[in-house]
Amino acid sequence: MRQRVIVCPIIQNNGEYLLCKMASDRGVFPGQWALSGGGMESGETMEEALRREIREELGDALEITEVKPWAFRDDIRVKTYSDGTTEEIYMIYLIFDCISANRDITFNEEFQEIAWVSPEAMKDMDLNEATRITFTKKGFL
Repeated sequence: MRQRVIVCPIIQNNGEYLLCKMASDRGVFPGQWALSGGGMESGETMEEALRREIREELGDALEITEVKPWAFRDDIRVKTYSDGTTEEIYMIYLIFDCISANRDITFNEEFQEIAWVSPEAMKDMDLNEATRITFTKKGFL
């Protein structure tokens, strides 16, 4: 089984948090709302990987002004690729609290849509299991 270290930003702006609806045909949680983020690459520090993932998935205009490590955890997930193949992966999540100075986002094909959401509104969303665990530990759910 392959192992991946995943960096996950919890991006907050004016009391609301950025959630991304995953593409319906790929990923670990197809079609559900999630945090952005992705795997570290060889030679990257945690923060370099986090900022690269934010740029790749959310665009260059989103200005992250604060990054603080918050928590880590692990689990085993099945990832679905765009060609329909699947793979079981042992994932280690490094989760960061991030503050953005703006809401300027250009998301990539990994997502169907994005939303800035209050903790209260999260309770009614179809959050994926990993995001639900994270926000429960934050005390939002």
